[in-house]
Amino acid sequence: MKGNFWKVLASGTIAASMLVGCSSGGAANEAVTLSEGDTVKIGLNYELSGNVATYGQAMNKATELAIKQYNESEDAKYKAEAVSMDNKSDSGEAYSIATKLMTEDQVVMQLGPATSGDSIATYPAADENQTPVLSPAVTQNGGMLKEDGSAYEYAWRVCFEDSAQASAMAVFARENLGKTKAVVYSDATSDYAKGLAEDFVSKFEALGGEVVAQESYSSGDTDFNAALSKISEEDFDVLYVPGYYSESGLIIKQARDAGISQTILGPDGMDSPKLAELAGEENLNDVYFTTAYTTVDASEELTSFIEAYKAEYNEEPDMFSVLAYDATNLGLQALEKAGKTGEAFNEAIKNIEFTGLTGSFTFDEEHTPLKKVLVVELQNGEQVNPVEVDPNAE
Repeated sequence: MKGNFWKVLASGTIAASMLVGCSSGGAANEAVTLSEGDTVKIGLNYELSGNVATYGQAMNKATELAIKQYNESEDAKYKAEAVSMDNKSDSGEAYSIATKLMTEDQVVMQLGPATSGDSIATYPAADENQTPVLSPAVTQNGGMLKEDGSAYEYAWRVCFEDSAQASAMAVFARENLGKTKAVVYSDATSDYAKGLAEDFVSKFEALGGEVVAQESYSSGDTDFNAALSKISEEDFDVLYVPGYYSESGLIIKQARDAGISQTILGPDGMDSPKLAELAGEENLNDVYFTTAYTTVDASEELTSFIEAYKAEYNEEPDMFSVLAYDATNLGLQALEKAGKTGEAFNEAIKNIEFTGLTGSFTFDEEHTPLKKVLVVELQNGEQVNPVEVDPNAE
């Protein structure tokens, strides 16, 4: 596909294959000035197997598609070459792979891993080797920070953190829906869910709302009727269910079966086609969730990406695909602007004003994008009426 690369928003990760002055066999990465036509290798450190392989495989596909598009575009300065490795959904393996990619393969940046834990494990290697890591989906609060509270210098993420999506949903509940009394029903065994619950409660109350009850469940539970019976006796107008689709789908079904007709809200963990299978499409009305991506009212650029992804892989892309696409495209733009690897490249990432498939943003001092959060409504299981919400609204 020839044409303007930046208009099609391609993505990929890269590493110089002809790094002048760099030794092989485990030497630390050294910064070099790139010339037009140079081949740059791209480090892909994704979960291609293991318990979160679904996420890693989607991101890997999006990155490889982006590399292909980049190489086919007429205005690309460099030739991108992928170096893809499977971290097996293991944080220790992810760190080992990052070190190999940066020292032996001499990548100029790394894309991935997919999950917060696996990605964060690679950040020390990024700083040690002055090689940027672009994380598509690290949502963990404070995930970009070291123990001393400062940000990892060479680590960046393109997704919002959990506090942002929880706060955005609280803003949406109060300002857009006019809700005043909330019940929170969260997964007590998940740091993800617990953090979301805390941030939602804090923001909802700060905006003048009242949280009348908080209940909890455990990951893997399938019968939620006892807690839902208690919840049904409360005086509330909105139910926030932070967690993943595997439990949320069953909670929604059992809540509706129990006669709970109030609005139900959730996080990006609900964003899965399997939600409708578990909840039943007829129960997915007056339900909303936060996300980084929706195909509703898709832009021309997003439509082009979806069509290209389907043509390449014969399947629909998901939120993780799109985030990886944006992360890699951001890296490529910054690399072309810098014309150098290492510190100059990292500085170009720091100062970039980026527009991608998931929105426009710059980075804050914690290397987290300053971007709005999407809230999407479900009607009979179908996504409708996406709204951008500012999590910092007061």
